[in-house]
Amino acid sequence: MNIPAANPGAFVRAHRAEIDAAIARVLDSGRFILGPEVEAFEHEFANFVGVSHAVAVANGTEALWLALKALGIGSGDEVITVSLTATATVAAIVETGAHPVFVDVCPDDLTMDPEQVAKAITPRTKAVIPVHLYGQAARLTEICSGNVPVVEDCAQAHGARCDGRAVGAWGTLGAFSFYPTKNLGALGDAGAVVTADGSLAERLRSLREYGWQERFNSVAHGWNSRLDELQAAILRVRLRHVLTDNGRRRNIANAYTAALRGTSIVPPPSFPNRTCVYHQYVIRHPHRDRFRARLAAHGIATAIHYPVPVHLQNAYRHFGQGTGSLPVTEQSVRDILSLPIHPELETNQIRTVCECLLGLGEIKR
Repeated sequence: MNIPAANPGAFVRAHRAEIDAAIARVLDSGRFILGPEVEAFEHEFANFVGVSHAVAVANGTEALWLALKALGIGSGDEVITVSLTATATVAAIVETGAHPVFVDVCPDDLTMDPEQVAKAITPRTKAVIPVHLYGQAARLTEICSGNVPVVEDCAQAHGARCDGRAVGAWGTLGAFSFYPTKNLGALGDAGAVVTADGSLAERLRSLREYGWQERFNSVAHGWNSRLDELQAAILRVRLRHVLTDNGRRRNIANAYTAALRGTSIVPPPSFPNRTCVYHQYVIRHPHRDRFRARLAAHGIATAIHYPVPVHLQNAYRHFGQGTGSLPVTEQSVRDILSLPIHPELETNQIRTVCECLLGLGEIKR
């Protein structure tokens, strides 16, 4: 494709000198796992989110899993979440031994419906995991108003805000992924859990390294989920640029939305009190597959996030919420399409996408 859906290597090319210097600093230090670069990144990222603690881990899936483990969630417990998400959200719940309970999403922005959450809570409910899908902050004011701990899945929403506060700072814990294509991406796998609770942060630091409180002495069953120094150093470079990059994403999104005005294509919504950082720019079209093929014919790559909702995937069907249980989710996966959006998209590429959107918009509303 002439216009890729994502291009994580473009950041490296644009900031090669900074990245090379960060890598050289680690190589010269002789420290490669959980050293000063990790500690510095944890401090800087906690400040970015607006919380007291960030605990760096190996990837975003383990960030969610360790967050649930830190809350003591396990067999027999229930965790409420959505089905329109990456499989990782649900895999983390299942790995604790808990039972995922799926609720539907709101029809406008496809994030968790707070009214459905209230109906799904039982005495076995031990956590709620809202997903800030596509970079859009979920309705956190309502979701966090109950008495059940909230673990935010912030994997796609670095820098998104709700009512002026960053995602990750609302719940008891917030889990982030730094996969290379994320708004804040490493050059490999990486993740973090953020919290304002010092005792939870201490427990997380133990759980990420075999349950140690002192070396070689496990006080709890933990895991190996350590972030390496190279990825932390690279993330420190990325963090310096993420707000500028998010602004670039918003500008691209605004251009797309303007091009879609008056067409049959439904753009993502915007809200005065919730900011989106456009990890994905997801449109909806009743003839999505035909429309996607026509974009491909013009050299424009697209993606579907996500083609099969988790509750209908074979690995998770046995949790009992079959076809028809989440009507908004099940309809949306037939209509959604992610357009190219990343900070390094060139002006002529953005113009090409906009021209194609105008030309293929077809039915006027």
